[in-house]
Amino acid sequence: MPERRSLVDRHVGFVHALRDAGVPVSLAEGLDAARALRVIELADRESLRAAYAATLVKKPAYRPGFDVLFDLWFPASTSGMSALRPDTAIDLETAEVSELRAHLAMLLSGGGTEAEMREFAQAMVERFGRQQAGPGRQNWFSYSVMRALSPETLMAGILREVLQGRERGGLAEKTVRQRVNSGIKRFEDAVATDVRRRIAEDSGIERIARSAVRPPLDQIDFLRITKADLAKLRREVYPLARRLAARLTIKHRKGRRGRLDFRRTMRASLQSGGVPLTTHFKPPRPHKPELVILCDTSDSVSSFAHFTLLLTYALREQFTKVRAFGFVDTVDEITRFFVPGADVVEAMTKLADEADMVRFGRTNYGHSLERFAERYGDAIGPKTSLLILGDARSNYQPPALEVLKSLTSRARHAYWLNPEPKQQWDTGDSVASDYGAVVPMSECRNVAQLTAFIETLA
Repeated sequence: MPERRSLVDRHVGFVHALRDAGVPVSLAEGLDAARALRVIELADRESLRAAYAATLVKKPAYRPGFDVLFDLWFPASTSGMSALRPDTAIDLETAEVSELRAHLAMLLSGGGTEAEMREFAQAMVERFGRQQAGPGRQNWFSYSVMRALSPETLMAGILREVLQGRERGGLAEKTVRQRVNSGIKRFEDAVATDVRRRIAEDSGIERIARSAVRPPLDQIDFLRITKADLAKLRREVYPLARRLAARLTIKHRKGRRGRLDFRRTMRASLQSGGVPLTTHFKPPRPHKPELVILCDTSDSVSSFAHFTLLLTYALREQFTKVRAFGFVDTVDEITRFFVPGADVVEAMTKLADEADMVRFGRTNYGHSLERFAERYGDAIGPKTSLLILGDARSNYQPPALEVLKSLTSRARHAYWLNPEPKQQWDTGDSVASDYGAVVPMSECRNVAQLTAFIETLA
């Protein structure tokens, strides 16, 4: 039997589960959500969902995880095997699979309500989703339901039924395909939701909640990111690049004064008997900062390297002068691959094939820094911001700290972003603290931390 919880218990548990899943919910927002429950009809589950979403969800990226947890903490009521319209009612416990597929085809083609789709999905989970795991134990699975009904194979029959001899390939067929594909997605989601509900009833909501929700996109570690996540992150990179460019421009403007304005200083000294108590300076000449990026592209940080190359590509379009360099155990300038207007995927492919960043294939920060100073040392000057991206793991090779000190002493600002957790710094072949003593090093494991780093530049 599922554990009974009061509404207060469910509210508190739901808010804690959101925080554990990486969705930021403050105490004030939790109280706002509780107040919202006083002005809605609690029996209307979608109104309850909307009230919580309006008070607790701040970004669209947080919504998928929110919906999964909401369905766990406030599950839809179940009504067994008979909640179908009288004119289409079938015995879902004994009906042939062909009859069930025909009924699903009707739902997918728009012949039923959302509630009927949900009730049918619950019934199919009850019939096909259960697998015995031992005496008195059972597991629930979505794939067995989808395998039994194979909704993706229903498209041809639905098209024949709906189009009824009309010409194929036109707008009508496109509309039907879109409707059916949308229906399949809703059915899959309904099945997955009910499977999670049943597992939660057997194992506890907290246990399934910890594994059911992926972290929001901005909190996924760069070192564990997938190609699909990288594709989504492209939309996040460009606003960050613009903010980083703006912050670096502010740093340059605040950190520099113009030449002494002798005339204004002497004029002001007349008020103090000719003693120049206050000095005045001419405003600095406006200019955009120059940026040099030094990026570790080795396999150990390959996912982070892909993200930093995306960032490099975006930054290339925000500055008038950007020079980018990639390294493994030697270094090469990669600016040429990121010209404005170039396709980012094509640029990365060419970079991997043509750039000279590898001698023996083992990361060597010391040799890379020495080669950079030797070949490209003139890239860094008094107007330059130096941004180093890497995990500071150099396979126990000499770190070339004096070379790094020389480079950073010539730069206006220098920053190091490290994708590893701080707890792992200085373990194994990491020399993070040694490098961090020369260049301020910040943990940068995800987009949220990169955003926080950019905010500190103000």
